[in-house]
Amino acid sequence: MSRKIAILVPYLHPNGMKMRRIFAFVLFLILIYLPAGAQGKRGRAIYGIDDDARLRAQIAPLWFNESTATALANKSFTASLDSGARVEVKASRNAAGNVTVSLAREENGKFSGWAAGSWAYTRTAAGEPVRLRFFPRADPYTYIQFRPFNHNKCQADFVVYDAYITRDWPVPGSLESLLTKPLRDILAGLEGAPLRYFEPLPDDYREIRELARKIRRNIGGLKLRYEDDGALNADGEYVFIKTGKPMGSAAGLNCSGFAKWVVDGILKPVTGKRLDIEPLKEPVGGRGTSYTAAHEEQRDPFFGLDWIRNLAASAGRALKGGEFGELSEYEVRAAPFSMTITRSGNANGGYNGASNWRFYPGFLSEAGFGIEGLGALLYTLAIDEPGRIYLGAVNNDLGPRPRMRQYFHVSVFIPYFDEAGTFHIALFESAGENSFNKFRTRYPGHYISLVRIEAGSAFDP
Repeated sequence: MSRKIAILVPYLHPNGMKMRRIFAFVLFLILIYLPAGAQGKRGRAIYGIDDDARLRAQIAPLWFNESTATALANKSFTASLDSGARVEVKASRNAAGNVTVSLAREENGKFSGWAAGSWAYTRTAAGEPVRLRFFPRADPYTYIQFRPFNHNKCQADFVVYDAYITRDWPVPGSLESLLTKPLRDILAGLEGAPLRYFEPLPDDYREIRELARKIRRNIGGLKLRYEDDGALNADGEYVFIKTGKPMGSAAGLNCSGFAKWVVDGILKPVTGKRLDIEPLKEPVGGRGTSYTAAHEEQRDPFFGLDWIRNLAASAGRALKGGEFGELSEYEVRAAPFSMTITRSGNANGGYNGASNWRFYPGFLSEAGFGIEGLGALLYTLAIDEPGRIYLGAVNNDLGPRPRMRQYFHVSVFIPYFDEAGTFHIALFESAGENSFNKFRTRYPGHYISLVRIEAGSAFDP
């Protein structure tokens, strides 16, 4: 709950300098005595989680300190914290033989194991500590993981959607000592860590959520359909992108035409018109080589890349002014992580299969980003740049001979958090909305170039 604070100073000193000093002093007192949450919204939500340190200390002798066989033999139970929050305590064994004791918070009548404030302590069958995982928000794909190092220190990993934002962060105290330590003390050992990635502000995404809803409604209301090489020109007529000729009865939009339809819908309330097609096909930036140049007429390998770059540049100039439009201003070129988690045995990317980590190269000038890290990238972009949508051009080295990199598919991504703080990626492509997970598994080993467009809630295609 936000607080409004009014301060009345029934005194005006004739000395202006002294008055400014009085005002500065009053402001200083406000900042000191305001609750921490009122000074800055981010970095406070985790501290608001009800602490279960007393419960952890009570169960430690039989659940944490005894053998894993004892932990498995213990009967699961549900306890209530002083706040009234309920926690389910149980032990389980995975396929590798490791035993996990979980303290699962209740959320909506269920104990999922990843509601905000939940813990999962994993040991080998012999009882050696493997990790202690803490879920700061109700999302199985975002967690802080502590691993043993020595008797005086452990290490923390900050994971979002199978990407390590930070790995091996040093934390004072052994892993075992964290098992019963108050949450606030544990967090104190994480000072300076990137906790902002676990604390989205749902209000920041109000307009972008509304935009996604309007796109969905318009797709259904207009009964859009896919048609190869189709787009709407500046006059709102269905034409072939390659020739500009009318489509006739076979009217529809392909993936590129649909992306233009979305951008037109964002710009039209501002400019009153749709974009012309021909300028969107112009080459943008240094891309390709003398090798690919010889095949541009026949293969058009960079069409998708040029298309999304021109759409983003056009949107930037319309929404932010004519001086905006440099490639570096709208192209996504950085990811705040350099390692990702690969999983086996679970096609949906869950946490049941075996896993390992691998280096993630980040942005490649001639390809963009590996699609295996796209979910994490869009999550971090949503945190760092709320209120933006992203156009993506999927690419890979493709035939026929000679093989070369081709940008062959265009999609629209709207990453956002809903009112409850749950993360979503709305994926629009080829005149419809599709599942992001299906998109990701559709293009294994592929790359995607991304451009950003600032957007509000207005939409009129």
